[in-house]
Amino acid sequence: MQRNNLSEENLLPTSRDGGRFLADIFPKRRSLFAVFASFATISLLGFLSFTFWTEQPRTQTIITEDIPQPSNVTHSTLSDANLIGAPTAQFRDNLRPDRKYLTSWISAGWTNDVMTYMNLVYLAIITDRIPIIPMFTPSHIGTSVPPIDFGLVFDVPRFRKALGKPVLEWHEVKDRASGLVEEIGCWNTWEAVQERDHHPRHSYVPAHLKLDISYTKAPSWIKLIPKFEHDMHTTFWALAALAFPETRTASLVTPLESPEHHVSLPPDEHVVCYDYLYFVGANQPFEFEFDYSPAWRYVGQHMHFTPIIEHLAEEYVRRAIGVVEGEPTPPWIAIHVRRGDFKVFCGENTDGCYAPLPVIARRVEEVKAEILERKGMVVTHVIMTSDERNSTWWGEVVGLGWYGVDHSQTTELLGPWYPVLIDAAIQGGGVGFVGTDRSTMSLIARRRVQSWKDGAVRTVKWGKPDSDDH
Repeated sequence: MQRNNLSEENLLPTSRDGGRFLADIFPKRRSLFAVFASFATISLLGFLSFTFWTEQPRTQTIITEDIPQPSNVTHSTLSDANLIGAPTAQFRDNLRPDRKYLTSWISAGWTNDVMTYMNLVYLAIITDRIPIIPMFTPSHIGTSVPPIDFGLVFDVPRFRKALGKPVLEWHEVKDRASGLVEEIGCWNTWEAVQERDHHPRHSYVPAHLKLDISYTKAPSWIKLIPKFEHDMHTTFWALAALAFPETRTASLVTPLESPEHHVSLPPDEHVVCYDYLYFVGANQPFEFEFDYSPAWRYVGQHMHFTPIIEHLAEEYVRRAIGVVEGEPTPPWIAIHVRRGDFKVFCGENTDGCYAPLPVIARRVEEVKAEILERKGMVVTHVIMTSDERNSTWWGEVVGLGWYGVDHSQTTELLGPWYPVLIDAAIQGGGVGFVGTDRSTMSLIARRRVQSWKDGAVRTVKWGKPDSDDH
């Protein structure tokens, strides 16, 4: 089976694929409400809130109104050093003339969007610019759900410290409440790397930021594999060249008119911006799959989840395996089985296409053996995360002695973003991981376990009955 451009757009959290079933078959040693009530005693959760980019700023209260809620996220010292001050109605009024910035937009499933922001930051590093990261938009949970700030998913202060470089979020630059639509010129990379769409890559982000963009088509030489229609990658240094004056000037063509104000602007020099940065590599396509990936090594491995999400993930694990209050959380091996939207590659014969549970179990045993050999650690707890909805399949998971994550009340208590965020944190928090080949969610979880835990990892191949034979 050939490499396909797969996104996580249809990846459904466990709450939609058996959450009620899991709620029935996994014993509840503590009620979910009791678990979250106990959180109120932890000062960490004093900061638990959603702050979304919408037409008007708003904060969604999580769990109960009794938990203290913060106001909008405030500036850090690094933010203040690289901006003029507090968020302004027009973003340009807050940019320092002695600094240069870089930004881009997302347009895929959530994990792919995470990877896109890793690419954004790496490109900013090699161009000596300050990255401005937008919010996450809800491609995987429905467009009616408001976006969520990058900094409510990932620990930005920790990220800045690990990088040793400034990182900004758009809400630190431009006031959320601003109704002013601003014009900016950006590079259109999408038309330069593929021939199907004759327009820049669409994203909902500029509308949230109230940006009216005039795009300039990038030169065709940015394409990694020239004239190859089956790949859409460019390279970091090709895009970086467009951020410098000489190559920028030599590459200018007539810009497209912006959709709202109908202005034609060349690519901005103060805030260089690109329409899409998912398909970018240093040396070859889909580079996150390789251990040398610079975007992962220099950026991605430093993007840790917020303490709140890490704490929630641990509490969900504790509840799944039935840890008694006061007892430490044991180490775990996480599995991610992606099946639902992969059906398009299987046709009707999903039984012969998807990897069966015994094949996955074989890989789990390999991970256990490696952890024992390398670390002298016996790991007995295995946590399954999946988009599979079939209750019989989940019954077989339980029969193997594995545990599922009960998200039957997560959306109600925390909001629709949290099932996938908690699952991702559980996957990345294990000492071992078994994932699904060609799933970017599995790919990034594998990288996290390797980087954060020096863990043992395996990837299960699929497509035909003997795909994972070894």
